[in-house]
Amino acid sequence: MSQLDTKSAAGPHNAEPPLLKFLLELGPLVVFFIVNARADIFWGTGCFVVATLVSLTASRILFGKIPVMPLVSGVFVILFGSLTLYLQDELFIKLKPTIVNGIFASILFGGLLFGHALLKYLFGDVFALTAEGWRKLTFRWACFFVFLAILNEVTWRLLSTDAWVSFKLFGIMPITMAFAIAQVGLLKRYASDPEPNN
Repeated sequence: MSQLDTKSAAGPHNAEPPLLKFLLELGPLVVFFIVNARADIFWGTGCFVVATLVSLTASRILFGKIPVMPLVSGVFVILFGSLTLYLQDELFIKLKPTIVNGIFASILFGGLLFGHALLKYLFGDVFALTAEGWRKLTFRWACFFVFLAILNEVTWRLLSTDAWVSFKLFGIMPITMAFAIAQVGLLKRYASDPEPNN
């Protein structure tokens, strides 16, 4: 899962079932955890790639589109998962979260540097915020992605492979959800009237 889309469940205008979106994004990670526990990291990675493809396809069929964050994350799962299997080196699948979160952070920080709060373009139909609200929300998520990238680097280097896979499911997901929920105050503080449809 891309992990940023979890916060969209709180949006009052979200037409897509948030629970179904969450399950589709979480599903591949659960498959990765189960198969890794029963076999090994390479079987887990292969099933992770297949489950990701199934999840992206289901999103396209059910919602008519694939959300940006899961799409980007999915592309890297397929790329780094394939490298892991082809080279038989688990390093690639372990580096994937670091690189993806680093890319997300760089894009958001880059947008702010040029005066654009890019989250507005992704979630402007979900939340109605002032310009300052979008800037602060974008900055917070950019910082959070940096935190996730650093956290992944620390955990895969210090933990065993099985422990790292478990932490991705039982550590990263709750941390991301807690961070998303913590932004509710900002969403309320900087709420604005929705722009009229032309």
